[in-house]
Amino acid sequence: MIVAARFAPCFMARRVAVNSVRSITTKTATRPSAALAAPRSPIAQQTRLVRHTRFNRPSASARNNGAYTETPSHGATSSGSAFDNMFGSSPFAQQGGWSRALISVGIVAGTAIGLNMIFNRETRSPLGLAESNYLNSTFTYLGTGLTITGLTAYGLHRYGYSARIMMANPWLVLGVGLVASIGGMMGAQALPPNHPAKIPCWLLFNASQAAVLSPLLFLNPAILTRAGLYTAGLMGSLCYIGATAKENKYMFLGGPLLAGVTIVALSSLAPLIIPIRFARTLALTEAVCLYGGLAVFGGFVLWDTQKILHHARLAQAGFIPADPLRESISLELDFINIFTRIVQILAMRDQRRR
Repeated sequence: MIVAARFAPCFMARRVAVNSVRSITTKTATRPSAALAAPRSPIAQQTRLVRHTRFNRPSASARNNGAYTETPSHGATSSGSAFDNMFGSSPFAQQGGWSRALISVGIVAGTAIGLNMIFNRETRSPLGLAESNYLNSTFTYLGTGLTITGLTAYGLHRYGYSARIMMANPWLVLGVGLVASIGGMMGAQALPPNHPAKIPCWLLFNASQAAVLSPLLFLNPAILTRAGLYTAGLMGSLCYIGATAKENKYMFLGGPLLAGVTIVALSSLAPLIIPIRFARTLALTEAVCLYGGLAVFGGFVLWDTQKILHHARLAQAGFIPADPLRESISLELDFINIFTRIVQILAMRDQRRR
């Protein structure tokens, strides 16, 4: 039940990409009303503009006649498309790029040290061989699943499917994504380890997550890189704390985390229900979803890590079958939820600077 409740916050990627592209495209590209017919909704209007600028570059005659204008930014050349120009060049090639990268690395290292000092004052004895192998197998499946998700998301974005997802009805994306993700997750978790359908269900789960996350690739690559670095640092430090803390120290967090993730899930769905005229309410729900979600899913990382070690001991005693693939799904959901929130926070800061 707790794992199923984590899916609603996963589907912020489309909204994050639409909001960011909407803010940027209104400043970098213009079009006449006669050139492109008016779409049906504001979201479709912006996503159609993105698709037009990305996949249908105008001819030289159209630019000379004033039907389309481009405003290069961040030192981009005029030969590139408006979509490429709006996101700039390589972050390290810009002024101060390396200093910002070093600051990011320092933030990650400081966070890891600080979390270890606060939450891991009383450490446990070294892990047993069975627990260590079980944990390592789980992290192997976690890394493989994240790699599959990332490569699939890039492929969908490369061939234009992410633009279609942005233009689709949000309820349709949410419904189909939930059905595919929860269906694949339930199959991967319920089937025994040696069942032939277990791996296909796991692949379906990762593919559905990739489809929902693919619109994030419209954002600045520097934002995605920093968000990935911050997420890896946060997840790594919390997993280390959960693995080295005293046995069952954070297992009591199950109930509070279920309540917290329910509130976060409802707040993430608020923009689909609450009218836009209630701006203050939407701002409050967004803050709860972002910053409250970081705290909740950080707690989930601690809880899941100690739950994995508990299952390792049960599997060693013969009470349950060893299933590292099943355990990796919870940590993968934690990673995705933390990553999407950090991306949205960085994207909001980038928009304010513009």
